Amino acid sequence: MYAITIREPGGPDVLEWTEVPDPSPGPGEVLLDVAASAVNRADLLQRQGNYPPPPGSSEIIGLECSGTIAELGEGVEGWQVGDEVCALLAGGGYAQRVAVPAGQLLPVPAEVETLAAAGLPEVACTVWANVVMHAGLAEGELLLVHGGAGGIGTHAIQVGKALGATVAVTAGSPERLERCRQLGADLTINYKEQDFVEVLRAEGRGADVILDNMGAKYLNRNVEALAADGRLVIIGMQGGIKGELNIGKLLGKRASVFAAGLRFRPLEQKAAIVSSVREGLWPLVEDGSVKPIIGQVVPMAEAAEAHRMLDAGEVFGKVLLAARS
Repeated sequence: MYAITIREPGGPDVLEWTEVPDPSPGPGEVLLDVAASAVNRADLLQRQGNYPPPPGSSEIIGLECSGTIAELGEGVEGWQVGDEVCALLAGGGYAQRVAVPAGQLLPVPAEVETLAAAGLPEVACTVWANVVMHAGLAEGELLLVHGGAGGIGTHAIQVGKALGATVAVTAGSPERLERCRQLGADLTINYKEQDFVEVLRAEGRGADVILDNMGAKYLNRNVEALAADGRLVIIGMQGGIKGELNIGKLLGKRASVFAAGLRFRPLEQKAAIVSSVREGLWPLVEDGSVKPIIGQVVPMAEAAEAHRMLDAGEVFGKVLLAARS
């Protein structure tokens, strides 16, 4: 098969479409013929040599994909060869074939094309695990989403609205904020011109849940923006890894700070998240309340160009890599 390999750590030009050995499914795994994968920020870090895959996982980039089951490993039940699925991966998505633990499979939702479904697993599992399963976002609460125009952000807006929350977002241009409004965002904040803490204060309320991709840069301001009993969930480090936390403010608000990744979770935790997504979120996808937001589709062999797009912040929603012509 062919896959994207990394010649050496560096910029997008180090990505190469090369022939590699086909994977085979182990016990409890399935082999997928990949229709498409999707580009995530973690992929850019792995390309640069800053985010190696978990031990025993594929060295090939790619944290999600869609495709068709080609082979079942020993002990797999509930799936059949030929099923159209999408999958959460620890690696291996930028390839024509990938082996996946069966617990990380999801059926392609009704009314969603198999290609577009490649943009769902990572955002769906990230948002659902953090905003719903951990932070417990409830109807009537306010959800603040940083990076509202990205893959995670565009998904989180829709999930928040489907659950009956008020949704505020930050983004960096009027055009991107307008598109967030079209997805349902109630309050839009241009982070280049406005202070999100002051905007929320002017609205007369704090955020009950904050989904943050910035990390250290926003830590203190996020705590300032929380309402009483608020929950700050950190899922990224685009703004650095070390910050100063005012415990007094947390105590005064009875607030909490939680940080969680997805890739390095044990298989049983991933399977539990995927099961909850299938039960709670997939009906919202199938009735159209939550849709995959696809900004660009690029041939997988041209993954370098897709990485340039994400690096430059040129895309609203997800960038997909099509493995099939």
